[in-house]
Amino acid sequence: MTTPTPLAGIKVIEFTHMVMGPTVGHILAGLGAEVVRVEPLGGDQTRRLLGSGAGYFPMYNRGKQSICLDLKSADGLRVAKDLCASTDVLVENFRPGALDRLGLDYDSLAKTNSRLIYCSEKGFLPGPYEQRTALDEVAQMMGGLAYMTGPPGRPLRAGASVIDVTGGMFGVIGILAALEERHRTGRGQKVVASLFETTAYLVGQHMAQFAVTGKPAAPMPARVSAWAIYDVFETRDDPVFIGVVTDALWEKFCALFGLDDLWADETIRANNQRVLARDRILPRIRELVGQMTRAEVIAKLDGTGMPFAPIGKPEELFDDPHLNAGGMEPVRLDTGAETKLPTIPLEMDGKRPGAPSALPKPGADARAVLAALGYPADRIAALIQSGAVEESH
Repeated sequence: MTTPTPLAGIKVIEFTHMVMGPTVGHILAGLGAEVVRVEPLGGDQTRRLLGSGAGYFPMYNRGKQSICLDLKSADGLRVAKDLCASTDVLVENFRPGALDRLGLDYDSLAKTNSRLIYCSEKGFLPGPYEQRTALDEVAQMMGGLAYMTGPPGRPLRAGASVIDVTGGMFGVIGILAALEERHRTGRGQKVVASLFETTAYLVGQHMAQFAVTGKPAAPMPARVSAWAIYDVFETRDDPVFIGVVTDALWEKFCALFGLDDLWADETIRANNQRVLARDRILPRIRELVGQMTRAEVIAKLDGTGMPFAPIGKPEELFDDPHLNAGGMEPVRLDTGAETKLPTIPLEMDGKRPGAPSALPKPGADARAVLAALGYPADRIAALIQSGAVEESH
């Protein structure tokens, strides 16, 4: 089946590293854009991260081309400016001012490319903090997400780079909106997305809760849930999450588990009544579920419309039958090993994005990218010979 390519013909230049910026390019590439990563000589340091960073590059840099430039050299910088002069979108996520000092800021580039959409992924939008250095974890701590994730007094960052990735997604939204506006005006613009404001948007529900109730939201492990049964329950082997979020589901839940006496109790027929009676309902449910295996619980709930979930681990998703039905794409790693990774979580016109891809070797596409700019073969050879452009070997 062919994959959707709604952004076919859109050219993107990336000056990025780590997660937030590359996420923007990965999504655009997955939707059919032609994305060229500009890397330093030797390749982006993200390629060589260890530990929790080992998955950053393969996850967020599929489907791109790579050219390695020495931006400290006049020739390398000239190539970068030529790339920017002929592109639709530029994406960058370096510290404030880093590209400005090279003349790769929006105002300078827009003079020769008025249609350019320039997406900066930063720690903060304009304001008192805008010159601070931010990371995903910094934003989670400042913005209240770490406070809400951990138990009281023990802030805990979320278990994935959720702010980097979501901030990248907001960058994509801004780019798509700017492309649409360019259809009408013929002009590009600068788009800025940020870590801190993204975090604030995500915890906005808790801010609104305080505005409505006058009471601060408790961290999630200590929260007062809006539902009586909305928790992880231990079985005889592995835990499972179960949520009973409507009165109709309460009736169904009682029927599935033979809880006739609870359903007969009219004092807990309504959700808010059950929330107030949580202390006498939950022990009964925990005892019941604790006598079953996880497989038995899942078999009872599957197909009923009841919200439930086994507690999965990331490595288990490689074998998940639903994800493998269309949500994974083959990837060849730098080592040559074959794996599969999640594709963009969309369906368009009945089709899923994603296609087999290999991670770009540092500078692997140098000659092709320069040729596409109209550089003659002798100039390309001279640039590589001078070291301003590095070709992979």
